[in-house]
Amino acid sequence: MAVGSGGTSQDRRVRVQGEPVESFPRFAPEVERGAVRRITVVGEEILRRRCQEVTEFGTPELSRLVDDMFTTNQVAEGAGLAANQVGVGLQLFVWDITDEWGVRHVGHIANPVLDEVPAEQRRLIDESEGCLSVPGPYRLVPRLDRAVVRGRDKDGRSLVIEGRGYFARCLQHETDHLHGRLYLDRLSQRERKTALREMAGARDETFARRAASAAKLGKQEAAGETGRLSRGE
Repeated sequence: MAVGSGGTSQDRRVRVQGEPVESFPRFAPEVERGAVRRITVVGEEILRRRCQEVTEFGTPELSRLVDDMFTTNQVAEGAGLAANQVGVGLQLFVWDITDEWGVRHVGHIANPVLDEVPAEQRRLIDESEGCLSVPGPYRLVPRLDRAVVRGRDKDGRSLVIEGRGYFARCLQHETDHLHGRLYLDRLSQRERKTALREMAGARDETFARRAASAAKLGKQEAAGETGRLSRGE
């Protein structure tokens, strides 16, 4: 998910895996350890497949994937990133965003399942939403203003993450990715076509910005990132 905007809260401590911490660095520790991976773009088949559950926890491979996803998300100036957005068909996503109340949320979750919300408690909010796999355009997308997602961390420990406002939007957006859905699917056909045209026009600027961000972090840009963009759908 691409970064949006956001206001005030009484407790503004950073939430790591849903828990408040007294201090946290500007860049998550995973960013220092990870490598930049190429971000898949709309039109690539992996973005349309339902991802497979993570079945092996506590492995070096899974830890490396989480690190790389944090690094890639940072370089792309994103709010969240799903595994299929770096070409891996696993039910896993990461986030590092600041909500409307100035609270930063950082974490990752595997095999996420969103709680069902009773109809009488559903409150949809139309707000601007973008996606790192649809580089450039933003559109108003209706999402629930609160979300609870349940899953596991990379070591297999149970997680329950609750979000509201922009963070709730992020949790829903990234869970959608793992089911093969994009925010474009929530738009009218006309809006979708317009967004794809904007994406094509923003290609060079977006990739140049990501390359510059990678260089500032001392990270090597992922092979094939610059200049590569699919035709879309």
